[in-house]
Amino acid sequence: MTTGNGRRLATALLGSATALLAFAAPAAAAPTGGQLDADVSVGRLVLDPTARGYQGSLPITVTNRGPAATYFSVTIVEPVAGSIGNVSPDSPCVYLSPQDNRRVVNCMVPGPNLEPGEARPFSVAFQVLTPPQDEAMIAKGGKVSVNVGDGSPAVGDQASFAARFRSTSGSLRHPVPYVQDSQARASIRTAGGVTLVRQEDGSYLGRLPVSVGWAGDAAHEYLSVEATTLPAGVRIWGTDPQDMPSFFTSFQVPGGRFMTGEQRSFDVLLRADPGTEPGDLGGVTFELSTQWYGGVVTDADPADNTASFAVTAVDAS
Repeated sequence: MTTGNGRRLATALLGSATALLAFAAPAAAAPTGGQLDADVSVGRLVLDPTARGYQGSLPITVTNRGPAATYFSVTIVEPVAGSIGNVSPDSPCVYLSPQDNRRVVNCMVPGPNLEPGEARPFSVAFQVLTPPQDEAMIAKGGKVSVNVGDGSPAVGDQASFAARFRSTSGSLRHPVPYVQDSQARASIRTAGGVTLVRQEDGSYLGRLPVSVGWAGDAAHEYLSVEATTLPAGVRIWGTDPQDMPSFFTSFQVPGGRFMTGEQRSFDVLLRADPGTEPGDLGGVTFELSTQWYGGVVTDADPADNTASFAVTAVDAS
């Protein structure tokens, strides 16, 4: 992925194999002459309860009010941090600087240039990974503005919207404010120590069962683990399953973003260099952190963000 126009891509969906937005460059340039004007209108964003949080789509319509055919983009501020998903039909998007911890996404209006007077509808998906409630909720602060061309600072029109959470009984009446967690509630556990077994090339390999839990709904892109202590010659060799690269002393928790209450188990693969002497190699400490926009989210209980275990090398299983 590339940033395009010098704008920074958020790393949330970058760190996941389940990225929700497509990224590309526009195919044509906007005309330089004549008046360029547009209107934008939005429908209601209703988030319905599902087996994995709430999901819904926001209808958007852009109308070309100018005298010439051209393309437009929309800039969307999400009402709930981390909730914005794909544009339908697919359209190139980039992330801009966040507002109040919420993503701001600039997307091309899908399809070819809009002809004068043409109105084009499309939609943007949203998902909030919090457990469905028996009462309706609402989150305000969403905004859509239409821009001439790709990321032009000239705003043709704008509209506000709220995220309305349908209750588990189907009601939207008498909503209470939805308040998202500001602190992470993540935890990590390991299953005792790990034994590395000698391979034909003289190296030692082993796997350590790990469990990561997520108890809140704070905005996050992914969870990462750093080995703050590691015996000489021992490296992290990956995870199983693995959907992102590991980096010898760190890895991303596989599976992407977490749903409130989710527990995820996987194996961490460890390797010791050829020539390592069999026996007790020492201890390893894993430190779990929650990542959002390239920074670490403060955890409500840091005590359960670390796990330590011993590493042993043997000549045979």
